[in-house]
Amino acid sequence: MTITAPLTEDRILGGQLTLTQTADGYRAGLDAILLAAAVRLKPGARAAEFGCGPGAALLSVAHAHTNAQLTGVELDPVAADLARRNAAANGLDNRVAIVEADALSWRPEAPLDAVFFNPPYFDDPDTLRAPKPGKQAAWISAAPLSDWIAAGLKRLKSGGALVFIHRADRLGEALIALQGKASVTILPVHPRAGAPAKRILGEARAGGRAPLGLLAPLVLHEDDSGAWTRQADAVLRGAARLDLTG
Repeated sequence: MTITAPLTEDRILGGQLTLTQTADGYRAGLDAILLAAAVRLKPGARAAEFGCGPGAALLSVAHAHTNAQLTGVELDPVAADLARRNAAANGLDNRVAIVEADALSWRPEAPLDAVFFNPPYFDDPDTLRAPKPGKQAAWISAAPLSDWIAAGLKRLKSGGALVFIHRADRLGEALIALQGKASVTILPVHPRAGAPAKRILGEARAGGRAPLGLLAPLVLHEDDSGAWTRQADAVLRGAARLDLTG
């Protein structure tokens, strides 16, 4: 398709991957890289990202797991086309497929080893000032978080992993949606030591019955200067991954 919106070409994972994305619409950032770093796949695994956008998390997972097969499910045709272009530009299109569909109703041919997503952080448009039109789908969803979690769990094999990143204040909602359906481990993400968590990373193992695991936090910045901590810097460069095994 022909994309008329202004585009930028960016580098992620310390320059290891190229990402073309819209200049004014949704732009992949820190959350996508943190999400990808928390996904762990065995050789030959099959996984999908719900709402892959231009492919930042999807391609980062594929880059880290050279024997895995990935599917990105994206409803927006422009974002889906960019994800296809980005997969090809990074030499990953032989292992990464893009499906243009509603992720919550999409069904794979067979149950998956993992599903991961960075869903819209709001499901009530009255909770925030309306974002730019190009960002609305990424920020606001008509479906609640519980629907995303339910759809992800349904696509998994028994013991498969659902991995997600979300706002810290949605933790209770996520745990309620997962109760009795999965073993859950949560990694809080703090902007600085001593500051409240702003994000949570979660891994839910379908069918598991282990107690809730709450891990030591990931701290992003050393102080107010904006300098990354050593761990955060390594993750953002693709030199380290996040372990949510508990």
